Amino acid sequence: MALTVRQIRVGGDRNFAYLAADPETGEAFALDPSFDPQSVVRAARDEGFRLRYVFCTHDHSDHTSGNDEIRRLTGLEPLLYGYLCPETGLTVEDGARFPLGRLSVEIIHTPGHTPDSICLYSDGNLFTGDTLFVGKVGGTATDEDARQEYDSLTSRLMAFPPETKVWPGHDYGTSPSSDIGTQRSTNPFLTRPGFEAFLELKRNWAAYKREHGIA
Repeated sequence: MALTVRQIRVGGDRNFAYLAADPETGEAFALDPSFDPQSVVRAARDEGFRLRYVFCTHDHSDHTSGNDEIRRLTGLEPLLYGYLCPETGLTVEDGARFPLGRLSVEIIHTPGHTPDSICLYSDGNLFTGDTLFVGKVGGTATDEDARQEYDSLTSRLMAFPPETKVWPGHDYGTSPSSDIGTQRSTNPFLTRPGFEAFLELKRNWAAYKREHGIA
């Protein structure tokens, strides 16, 4: 049976949290519980899942603001890039694989939006945080950050098979989820011919959105 994914709207700036589980064993992880950790914990209880991990895709307050509460509710330590998981002894770093019942969760370090940005991959599902949105990409503060993000997107995320499901950190696009093939062919940032064109689009994004009627 495939990974079960529950996408949960938690408020803020159209933030998504996620609950994902191996349906056979019921082992689950929560991702970016942020503004509404209670809903994430409730969903796990209602589904009969046992939360084994809480991950955060990066250290921005709109993704970590619920960490104290979910720690209180579950006894689990929220895990960000570089953190040590007390249960498994694994560090949240590029290539680490966290066991989840019959499945596993792979950590992909994708710096750019922030230095500690990560994406999570499990069983054909890619949780992209603020690195990749539907039709958009994460904001960056400097040209060097943009270069790192471009490399993370083109070298890492676009290397996944086209049918890989994309679950973003915010509902910023025309649909709440997508797949790698669709993003590769339609996301304006990913159809640029190279980094300089990618950077130019970032610099002129407001005008591009107006011209193309993008919200």
